[in-house]
Amino acid sequence: MLKQDVYGCDVTLSDNNALLAWNKTIHGFLAHSASTGITLGETLELEPEFALAQSCKGLFSLLLGRKELLEVATEAFATAKASDKQNPVSERERHFINALGSWLQGSLRGSIAEMEKVLAKWPHDALAMKLSHAIMFMLGDSKSMRHSLENIQDAYKGHKAEGYFKGCYSFTLEETGEYKRAEQHGRRALELAPDDAWGLHAITHIFDMTGRAKEGIQWIEGKEDAWQHCNNFRYHVWWHIALMHLDLGNYDKVLELYDEDIRKDKTDDYRDISNATSVLLRLEFEGVDVGDRWQELSDLASTRTDDNCVAFADLHYMMAFCGNFDEKPATELLLNMQSAETRHHNELESIIHKPGVLAATGLEAFRDQDFALAHDCLTKARPTLQAIGGSHAQRDVFERLAIESALRGGLTSQAKHLLQERDLHRGHKDGYSESRWRAINGISQNGAQQIAGVAAKNID
Repeated sequence: MLKQDVYGCDVTLSDNNALLAWNKTIHGFLAHSASTGITLGETLELEPEFALAQSCKGLFSLLLGRKELLEVATEAFATAKASDKQNPVSERERHFINALGSWLQGSLRGSIAEMEKVLAKWPHDALAMKLSHAIMFMLGDSKSMRHSLENIQDAYKGHKAEGYFKGCYSFTLEETGEYKRAEQHGRRALELAPDDAWGLHAITHIFDMTGRAKEGIQWIEGKEDAWQHCNNFRYHVWWHIALMHLDLGNYDKVLELYDEDIRKDKTDDYRDISNATSVLLRLEFEGVDVGDRWQELSDLASTRTDDNCVAFADLHYMMAFCGNFDEKPATELLLNMQSAETRHHNELESIIHKPGVLAATGLEAFRDQDFALAHDCLTKARPTLQAIGGSHAQRDVFERLAIESALRGGLTSQAKHLLQERDLHRGHKDGYSESRWRAINGISQNGAQQIAGVAAKNID
């Protein structure tokens, strides 16, 4: 039986309560709500053969980048296929089933293509809009993310999900360098959808990229309603707040945010691990003693050395091992990443092999104070590093690694070149850039020698 969801899209459902739960699931997914998994479970409990919900269960599982969830996604796909065979679903819903199948076969691009087919015919489908956006994000494909949304933007004028659309669009504008327009759309997103955590987060990216940390902290204060309802995405918002304090040199505040918010719950979700490791490494670049905080992260990451689901995840696991000087899991992880060259079963494994292995080798070399090798590996990885996924702000830790490697290895001209490219890409200097330029230009006493001394302090 066909019913319509809250956004006017046909769904093959018979139970009205299941439809109510499904509508809550879609809204939760758009808002990054902690309730999304709960309402999805309620939907499937009421109507377990609901093929669209099974497909989304599989896709949501794959987005989490955990090896054990591959089985969950595979089972969901089998159930969705069987349901479609017994009780044929709509054309739109079948694209979701096909999207899950494509990903399970190793093609995220194929999965995206299925979502884009939905949007070509049903541009008002907010679920497909957000899923396409999320999968492209895993590939770091900001240009395609923006293009996808611009193709359907007319359908969201007055749409019930216009706020969430604008939040996504704000993020793509920021990632493609249009900061002024990005901020306009992000602010409007929050006016239309006060719980749009992604839109709020897009604006924090703008403050980061435009070097406006103090203004960013002032702006986000009092806006907890936009993100306190979130799943682990709330830790990422705290991460952004910590980065703004880091840029201002408020290192004690960063550590406080780390302990009380970013790592309040000791999860092993790779996105939470990435928040934590990248904050600690940035702090160590500034000569801050982070104590034994690496230990917890390394212990959790050591159970993930054979996941090899997402290059972004593997690299932050490696960051934890290097931060804690854990040689055994670091070696295991690197060997597994290198073996992706022979597997190449899917697009993500290809990215793990290149540029993932180069960046991981650079991390190990930096740990070992082989700064020339670290610089060589990281600069070779840079041209394709965006493919590991994430945002410019998240990948900036690798930019800093390359710069630190050059500075600490006495490669001053190379450090200048990297800093110039970073400043040009961002369009603005931030606290990190200004401090490194002062060191290079000898404005601060002993300049680069001080930075090299920090490296030795952190590593010895």
